[in-house]
Amino acid sequence: MLLILSLCTFFIVMVSLVPLSRNPHWLIRGMDFPRLQFMLFASALLVAHIILLDTDSVAVQVLIVATTACLLWQLWWILPFTVLWPKEVKLTMDNDPNRQLSILTSNVYTPNKNAEALIALVEQYQPDVLVTLESDQWWQDKLKVIEEKMPYSVKCPLDNLYGMHVYSRLPLSQEEICYLVEQDVPSVHVALKLRTGDKIRLHFLHPAPPSPTENTESSERDAELVIVGRSVEKSEQPIIVTGDLNDVAWSATTRLFRKISGLLDPRVGRGAFNTFHANYFFARWPLDHLFHSSHFTLCEIKRLPSIGSDHFPLFTKLSFTPSQGGNQKGLYAEAADEQWSKEISEKKNVTKNDVPTPAIES
Repeated sequence: MLLILSLCTFFIVMVSLVPLSRNPHWLIRGMDFPRLQFMLFASALLVAHIILLDTDSVAVQVLIVATTACLLWQLWWILPFTVLWPKEVKLTMDNDPNRQLSILTSNVYTPNKNAEALIALVEQYQPDVLVTLESDQWWQDKLKVIEEKMPYSVKCPLDNLYGMHVYSRLPLSQEEICYLVEQDVPSVHVALKLRTGDKIRLHFLHPAPPSPTENTESSERDAELVIVGRSVEKSEQPIIVTGDLNDVAWSATTRLFRKISGLLDPRVGRGAFNTFHANYFFARWPLDHLFHSSHFTLCEIKRLPSIGSDHFPLFTKLSFTPSQGGNQKGLYAEAADEQWSKEISEKKNVTKNDVPTPAIES
């Protein structure tokens, strides 16, 4: 029993320490994803140490200390995405519907043919903006029925799991489809006019994940996040960045994006809103995101029912309230963060200048 629990302790120590290397290999970066599962494993392991082993033994005490340290370390990463943490984004105090903007983000999963389920959610929640990821020509044809009520759109149907479509009830302008880091992985950048006449800047992203079947390293994904973060850094425009980022909310690279961009995460203090994997309750984490500038406060955020994809849709409703949200604060970038982000972008030879900046008036 001591040998088995010692090996388990060695495992939890390794999965806790190895990601600190910042090595971009998919196996190492993948250890960022199941931190909740690692925390639960460490908790069960700690109980086993105390119940099944001789706690008077120095060796067992070392195991207990190591396991406790790993438990606390994993908890540190995920605790902000629980109700125990202070909320980063305030609830809105302005219920004026003209100031509201609702966005439904859905990775539809290309082989999934249950378009009716997504259309039903659009009819139920009436989002101002729908963004679909992994949508191909088949999905574009099926979603044509929503265009009467959502007449503004940007369409990029692809058969490589990186197609993207944006549909909007509100006017879009300065639309651009870009391939920021990889030639077959698009992003969409637009300006949107609210009902109040205010213009905001939106970036829709879906970088490729680090995996044995995609990119063996996270370098491409990380570079796209970093340059988009740098492009909005210190901007005074109202900004929203959303999509399937193929990175978890609590990873070091998502935290780096938040630090560099200065954008806020409405999930902080409210929950993780795990959107993947829809089919396995024991292996879920937050891959679909929405970040925004302090111009907005939150009306509502919720994970929606499954549409047959491996991702749940995410629905977020914001209120454009610069006066109320002006003192909201997110994470701050330090010199080490700036240096790390520079190294990431230089490795892929990309810069913030590659990212469109819609909504800037001449």
